[in-house]
Amino acid sequence: MFDFLRKTVGAVEEKASAVGPLMAGPVTGRGVAVQAVNRVSWTARNPVSLTRAGFLGNPVGFRVVRLISEAAAALPLVLQDSERRFEQHPVLGLIRRPNPVQGKAEFLEAVYAQLLLSGNAYIEAVAAPDSASMPVELHVLRADRISVVPGADGWPAAYDYAVGGRKHRFSMGNEAQATPICHIRAYHPADDHYGLSPLEAAATAIDVHGAASRWSKALLDNAARPSGAIVFRGADGQSRLTTDQFERLQAEMENHHQGARNAGRPMLLEGGLDWKPMGFSPSDMEFHKTKEAAAREIAIAFGVPPMLLGIPGDATYANYQEANRAFYRLTVLPLAAKVTAALGHWLAGHAGEALDLKPDLDQVPALAAERDQQWRRVAEAGFLTDTEKRVLLGLPRLTEEE
Repeated sequence: MFDFLRKTVGAVEEKASAVGPLMAGPVTGRGVAVQAVNRVSWTARNPVSLTRAGFLGNPVGFRVVRLISEAAAALPLVLQDSERRFEQHPVLGLIRRPNPVQGKAEFLEAVYAQLLLSGNAYIEAVAAPDSASMPVELHVLRADRISVVPGADGWPAAYDYAVGGRKHRFSMGNEAQATPICHIRAYHPADDHYGLSPLEAAATAIDVHGAASRWSKALLDNAARPSGAIVFRGADGQSRLTTDQFERLQAEMENHHQGARNAGRPMLLEGGLDWKPMGFSPSDMEFHKTKEAAAREIAIAFGVPPMLLGIPGDATYANYQEANRAFYRLTVLPLAAKVTAALGHWLAGHAGEALDLKPDLDQVPALAAERDQQWRRVAEAGFLTDTEKRVLLGLPRLTEEE
């Protein structure tokens, strides 16, 4: 084991993430990918580059990730077994306060965001000093710093967490029920160990949207219109400027007639010069529509109705309420069910109990109308027993028939 991971003999045992010492020192590298220069510039398909281009530098990508992660993290959770629903339980207490600096909402938001941005979410369980079965803290680890170490059977035998040339290995051991790392990954048809993120699927649309934004910025820098043409007609049919004349005219245009501060300034032309303004070409007029189409593709890749983002031209849903209901039903709830099921199964292994952690659908305002109808239909089904009705509603079974 590396010296920087060893604990001082006789020191007071403290609860902390195993990767904490790695982040305490100076970081010499941040996993920035180097992309070769080509005629067409595309964002490199790795988590660091995609996060920078699609989340940090793209308003649509930023909004859809925040919208999904915040909505999923805000869902109320219930913990139950086959007989009862728990109000108090060590697993619930751990999720309510996973670590000293994060609450439930912040912790789960980070889990969902990592899964959306990289296709993978890694959660570390910090064991108690007395080696109790239940962890005392949970930490979300950055997906771009973790690599899977496959075992002889192909399943992950360990996870390496690397920061600035230093590395810590989490060994998965022999018991799959009480592992130090919970790895939640999205489906990837061509990878056995890592998930596919929506950000990667939307990478081309993100590049197009970014290029359109840069084009719009350049257009604003040039008085918010395409450049015109200065036509020179000199005496005796002369149609070419001398080198000095050309350089002087170019310098005056850049200094006095380009940029937002010079918008609308009148142009003074000397003899032989004539200004021919150029209107928007058909390709210029279609550029804004291209940007909107790219924004719609980004939203679709993440499963967010474009109407919720204010993207014009989308009439798939009758109204905003229907779009919001579809957003929860088709995107937020499946993602939350996947993450909470994996997290609950992992923590149940530490607790030594058969537990089920899931979102409480009865407390989701967007689904209130649907749940009311379902409860009414089930309550009116006289051919069902109370236990069967509870099972249909996702409640624990009754121990005795009433």
